[in-house]
Amino acid sequence: MTIRAILTDIEGAAGPLSFLKETLLPYAREQLGAFIAAHAEDDDIEEALEEAGRLMGGFSLKPDEAEALLQRWMKQGRNPTPLKIIQGRIWQQGYEAGAFTAAIFPDVAPSLGAWKDAGIRLFTYSSSSELAQKLWLGSAGAELAEGFEGFFDTRVGQKLEEESYKAIAEQLALPAAEILVLSENEDELDAAKAAGLATTRIAREVGGGGNHPVAVNFGAVTVG
Repeated sequence: MTIRAILTDIEGAAGPLSFLKETLLPYAREQLGAFIAAHAEDDDIEEALEEAGRLMGGFSLKPDEAEALLQRWMKQGRNPTPLKIIQGRIWQQGYEAGAFTAAIFPDVAPSLGAWKDAGIRLFTYSSSSELAQKLWLGSAGAELAEGFEGFFDTRVGQKLEEESYKAIAEQLALPAAEILVLSENEDELDAAKAAGLATTRIAREVGGGGNHPVAVNFGAVTVG
């Protein structure tokens, strides 16, 4: 079956997972309380905090309660949409302040360009918010982010859920088998495969094996 779209993760696939774990997440934890205090009345942040309260049973969270909840979610490695929205805004401040610059693996841009030239549509799917994805990619050059047709995040569903990939295929109006998912996370790829999508595991630092074709980088991905 011809691949007509590529749906790639960013963390661990297009950029180092260490940047998320060692830079972005610690920065979000450090800035969270002050950010909520300063921006709780911003429309998107207010909505995210209200949604966090609904997820906890309909509670209206005070700022310190909201901070404690979001800190707990981060410690537990959970990815609810309200947390992802707030993290994205915090990271935006960090990028704009020059606190950090994201890294993209050198094989990514040439491969994306070749796929796009071949007529393949490009999309991302990450647990990070759409804003956070654009910031990461844009940090490596605006043209890289502009090469993607769309950015999927947890608003379409969690990445370990088969239904999320079915929903993406429906939104792209493509047969599932014509969409190739790139990720370093085998559990996510299992969910995509169960939904009928094609899969390749990007294994930059680990060996082969598992339930999916393996590529050491984007340049080694077989399309078609």
